[in-house]
Amino acid sequence: MASRAGAQAKLNQIVDVIGDKLNSEVCSIYLLREGMLELFATRGLNQAAVHVTRMAVGEGLVGTIAANIETLNLAEAAAHPDFAFFPETGEERFHSFAGVPIVRRARAVGVLGVQHVEPRRYEEVEIEALQTVAMVLSELIANADLIDEEDVLGADAHLTGHERIQGLTLVKGLASGVAVFHQPRVTIEHVVAEDTEAERQRVYLAFDKMREQIDRMASQAEFGMGGEHEEVLETYRMFAYDEGWSRRINEAIDSGLTAEAAIERVQQRTRMRMRQIDDPLLADRMHDLEDLSNRLLRIVSGQLGTAASLGLKGDAILIARNLGPAELLEYDRRRLKGVILEEGSLTAHVVIVARAMGVPVVGHIRGLRAKVREGDQLLLDGDQGVVDVRPAPTLVEAFEARFARNRERQALYAAMRDVEPVSADGQRVRVMINAGLRDDMPMLNLTGADGIGLFRTEFQFLVSATLPARERQTRLYRDVLDAAGDRPVVFRTVDIGGDKVLPYLRHNDGETEENPAMGWRALRVALERDGLLKVQARALLEAAGGRTLNVMFPMVTEPWEFDAARAVFESQLAFLKQQKKLLPDAIRYGAMLEVPALAEYLDVLAPRLSFLSIGTNDLTQFLFAADRANPKLAERYDWLSPAILRFLRRVVLAVAPFGTDVTVCGEMGGRRLEALALLGIGITRLSITPAAVGPIKELVRKVELPAIQAAMAGWLANPPADLRAEIAAWATAHGIDYD
Repeated sequence: MASRAGAQAKLNQIVDVIGDKLNSEVCSIYLLREGMLELFATRGLNQAAVHVTRMAVGEGLVGTIAANIETLNLAEAAAHPDFAFFPETGEERFHSFAGVPIVRRARAVGVLGVQHVEPRRYEEVEIEALQTVAMVLSELIANADLIDEEDVLGADAHLTGHERIQGLTLVKGLASGVAVFHQPRVTIEHVVAEDTEAERQRVYLAFDKMREQIDRMASQAEFGMGGEHEEVLETYRMFAYDEGWSRRINEAIDSGLTAEAAIERVQQRTRMRMRQIDDPLLADRMHDLEDLSNRLLRIVSGQLGTAASLGLKGDAILIARNLGPAELLEYDRRRLKGVILEEGSLTAHVVIVARAMGVPVVGHIRGLRAKVREGDQLLLDGDQGVVDVRPAPTLVEAFEARFARNRERQALYAAMRDVEPVSADGQRVRVMINAGLRDDMPMLNLTGADGIGLFRTEFQFLVSATLPARERQTRLYRDVLDAAGDRPVVFRTVDIGGDKVLPYLRHNDGETEENPAMGWRALRVALERDGLLKVQARALLEAAGGRTLNVMFPMVTEPWEFDAARAVFESQLAFLKQQKKLLPDAIRYGAMLEVPALAEYLDVLAPRLSFLSIGTNDLTQFLFAADRANPKLAERYDWLSPAILRFLRRVVLAVAPFGTDVTVCGEMGGRRLEALALLGIGITRLSITPAAVGPIKELVRKVELPAIQAAMAGWLANPPADLRAEIAAWATAHGIDYD
């Protein structure tokens, strides 16, 4: 770096040094020129290929590294799906390959790669060395004008015209505004440290400042005290004080890097590990660490110009690869209308916070920066998981009209708050809501719902870094009951496993399940790890002292499972009685029918049940052997299929002689046409999302139950080719609007 040699000569020396130190026959440097990755220097490949071999971003392994700004480490390069062979290089005899991006201003401007004859994965310490060298190279090539600046700054000049992007709904809602990039990345101008101790002190001071910010933010969170958001921020604070993280940054400084470069190198290592993590909850925790790294980098560099600190100038849709909860809380809530994430998941901390803020979120949209420019107009449809970029005026008008209709409809439904859902022939239908957070409780009063038909207790477990203590569980359940007043709350015992993985609760054998949705989950976990259920049972019993406790067990398959779970509660009840604790006035035990096998036992189980809840989401996928998360199968089954409606009617008839309450929980009951069908098979208790309460109340008041029940009986006895169309036609004929 310090020599007076030209840039090309320096690159030639660098590939020799790296190849020698890593015992690699090949070391090559590719740089971005005129939009193509050009081989600039190599040890081991044909020298005639230098400045001749060129590939597009995204082409071959080198192009993939540049496109994704990610590291590859392969024992057998040719086995990778993106492998491409360039015969002029003479690389056919090399098997192993490792490559890291050379990054400038958050864009890949080149790739540093090594190859070896024998198949082997490079050690982690070797990959870290390559990442460090790539950072140094970024500074060298920028100063030597080896890359075109327009390749770095003008890559989005071609972005014109309308584009529709499909993503995943994380928080429902509609929003419009201009694109604002969160811009957590900082431009690192200097990589090599002149004074190691001075760099170390800069990091120490930055850590102190960052921790002060996190503590202040946690104390100022505007969601009330004791909510799940407080637990989220507590986990976030735990990362901020993690000694292992600061130690790794110190080690990077010891290798000769500046404070900024050291933080970036540790961050790169975190990103590599994130890509290897299959556990969604652990991946979310790694995103929190990424958020903190960005925050620390901004503090240490003095480059505090995030969109939040600069302030939003108008209605904005925030764009980020991912966000930490603290970063979202920094934004002006009056102007932040929506969020788009390249990554994100339904259980991510930022999504929990966004839901409480009422901000719609769409996630799982890769390569956003390649499709959207800062300031582009965006229409975000959180209901459908769709984003329209640079929409035409006609599309904007249609979206605004839909927005206005939504507001009018919501005003109409809000007026239904104090109106009871009584059918046109005078029958009372129970409309309840599903909940899972303390902050969901105000929706009871806002919607005028009859109670909570499903309180998902696992959310408290999912946002906690460790198993929630009994006292904390008791406090949550008591707060929920207090907020509900005299309206019933049905607590579902913890439903974890499947896609809801807890890092602190693993299989004994540590193996990954091939089909987790049908595996070790829900009541199966609770009965095997009975300490978990005992703690939760005691917490629920104590919280419900002096009141009625409604408790429901998920994924019951056979009657003995229900009996075993109930026995856990009864044993804890006996213990509390000995301790002279205040006990519930009554306990109502229920089961959730999600596994079709349970329907064959209802004559045995129903006499022991106070109520039965049907979980239509899981039940449907089990009946059709169709994973509801698989987009290829999403349209393969229909809730208005005669198969499902016949099954549900059989369940209703099976428990009718025992007087057991039957409730449908899930999305099916919140859709107007599906709710009409459920009323038609004799189901008069629904537990749905709060947003659906108004629409379903309005529907109920227009329906004469005997009429729809007679029609359904005829259709199910002799199913038409398209039952959905028949029900829709009946609704239209009777003046009933449907979705």
